[in-house]
Amino acid sequence: MDFSFLYKGFLDASFGTMVLYTLVMTHITIVSVTVYLHRYSAHRALELHPVLKHFFRFWLWLTTGMLTKEWTAVHRKHHVHCETEDDPHSPQIFGLKKVLWQGAELYGVTAAQPEVLDRFGKGTPDDWVERNLYSKFKISGVGTMMVIDLALFGVAGLSVWAIQMVWIPFLAAGVINGVGHYWGYRNFECPDAARNLVPWGLLIGGEELHNNHHTYPNSAKFSVKAWEFDLGWVWISLFKLFGLARPLSTGPIVEKVAGKSLIDKDTLWAVLNDRFRVMANYAERVVAPAVEHEVQRADAATRAVLMRAKTLLTREETLVDEAGRNDITRAVDGSPALKTIYEMKQRLQSVWARRGGDAEVLLGDFKQWCIDAEATGIHALREFVVDLKSYTVPKLSRA
Repeated sequence: MDFSFLYKGFLDASFGTMVLYTLVMTHITIVSVTVYLHRYSAHRALELHPVLKHFFRFWLWLTTGMLTKEWTAVHRKHHVHCETEDDPHSPQIFGLKKVLWQGAELYGVTAAQPEVLDRFGKGTPDDWVERNLYSKFKISGVGTMMVIDLALFGVAGLSVWAIQMVWIPFLAAGVINGVGHYWGYRNFECPDAARNLVPWGLLIGGEELHNNHHTYPNSAKFSVKAWEFDLGWVWISLFKLFGLARPLSTGPIVEKVAGKSLIDKDTLWAVLNDRFRVMANYAERVVAPAVEHEVQRADAATRAVLMRAKTLLTREETLVDEAGRNDITRAVDGSPALKTIYEMKQRLQSVWARRGGDAEVLLGDFKQWCIDAEATGIHALREFVVDLKSYTVPKLSRA
């Protein structure tokens, strides 16, 4: 009897076939994490067909051993306590090295806490299958996957299985939770250290656009720039085409009306809802030109300070360290225009920091900010106010 299949597996596959199989299998797992666990379960940014939801639950049990409730609870806690001592996996607290290489362990510590699951795991599956199969036999899924890989590829199947097992712990728990809060670029100054990473899209399914996600956590779409690619959104769009998914949010819904000059409550609410993009525009249209103007007439030492301050002047205040504050002070002390622009930025942020207060008072403060900004005589600020006045709430949102 020929027992070669024990070594080669039933497929007797080539190396290229095993690589392709591994990439397909790990990609399905990534889609399960980003679409089901992250965008659906943790943030409810979309609705999914029951059949698709259960497929994702089964696949994650089979390929990762992760439970919906545990992952959801840990991630929700991360958002609530981001970059604090209570954050399950912040590199700002634990250090990049620990989160990158031990991210799965940090996840496991928090997932094992019943009080975390009770508080942050609400709304996750609790049916018969979850209780009696997925939760009760967590290891059985990945064990079954190992048997399948061994049967298909023989001894080499162990390598395929090992890659499947480390794919999510390293790329998601390590790279995204670690590097994604430590290194990369920022489109928005959200109040944590989240950053976007490129070009990891095909490997992580859009999760690399971490700054975008932390800015708009309830958006089903992570890309915001024309050149950014969110593969998870591609899959959601495909599922939507077949009636398997329905996005509930893709970010703030605002409208700009050319020529609009009246500042009313709709203007205020639209600006508040879109405040992160408003501040990104402030950085690009007001701060950057002013800094560049100062650079042209500064000496070498001052130019270095100004170039660092170009980003710091609009950086989230809690993320600016002492050295950064010193650079800001040196930059604004040497330029009345930059000082005015920086102070106006702080005043605008203080307005939307009180967005839960009295609407009439808030509207009055916003109007006064616009008046004062125009009165500075700084052309870029005046043009920025014109843009703000064009904001309004779309009619469909008011209905």
